[in-house]
Amino acid sequence: MTTAVKTTPDLASRLVNGILAIKPLAKFAKHQARQMIIKRAEKIGVPWTQEVRKLQGRDWMPDLAQVENPQITYPSYYTTSFHAYNTGNLNWLAAFELEPAAYAVHANISPGAGIQGDSQLRQSYHEILKNSLPYSPQNILDVGCGVGLSTFALQAVYPEAQVTGLDLSPYFLAVANYRTQEHQAKIDWVHAMAESTGLPDASFDLVSMFLICHELPQAATRRIFAESRRLLRPGGYMAIMDMNPQSEVYQTMPAYILTLLKSTEPYFDEYFAFDIEGAIIEAGFQTPSVTRNTIRHRTIIAQVSG
Repeated sequence: MTTAVKTTPDLASRLVNGILAIKPLAKFAKHQARQMIIKRAEKIGVPWTQEVRKLQGRDWMPDLAQVENPQITYPSYYTTSFHAYNTGNLNWLAAFELEPAAYAVHANISPGAGIQGDSQLRQSYHEILKNSLPYSPQNILDVGCGVGLSTFALQAVYPEAQVTGLDLSPYFLAVANYRTQEHQAKIDWVHAMAESTGLPDASFDLVSMFLICHELPQAATRRIFAESRRLLRPGGYMAIMDMNPQSEVYQTMPAYILTLLKSTEPYFDEYFAFDIEGAIIEAGFQTPSVTRNTIRHRTIIAQVSG
């Protein structure tokens, strides 16, 4: 049985959407959202500015050349503004700031979590994953891997597995590839669309998506679920960790914070109205399990049908 979802934004969301439809106000909201995240990062001890400048100081073209697929045509949903970057994920600054931003955004996962909040979030996901899977996956695909935070974490949990990180941003993948040496990991990085990966049928035991679905329109998410089904072996699993629309955090969020959040997340309303469990079943999976793993996140795990 699937969870009931809202099909249209509530009054607060409609008011916020009206504000964001005014371009000067939307631009101001994005700026404020970005400044809020940077200030939070610095407050909890993340040297945001210092780390970004350090990354900006090296030559990234060799790293980019190693991972970039020049044949890719980017879908229109991906070239819009994300996270206060006008070109979304297709720029170096977004790649350089992704890791400190993760530490800042997850600082309030639990009381006093601070800089450890991000690792606590990942640990909660992995604990659910290990308790749900009846075996240790040998081939893992990390969809929307970004700069590799989720990929390196999966490799640490399953050290015997062959892990592949897939993302649509070559800038993210270049940073991930650079970080591989630091983590002493052997990971394959793939620059491709998650809904059309080009990877072989039935080649993975686990497809993992960590904080990806809320950044996608529903149609793209459905195609990614179908592609994940194709990529999984019989008995394989798809696992999703993301925002929980049923969380009281979002239900009671002040309008000002909601405005800042939505200014950086163009598909927020689509995600919150999405019957994700129903879409998973339609893609060829068994009824998924849904586990609340933080005050504002949930983990969804589904096994291939048949």
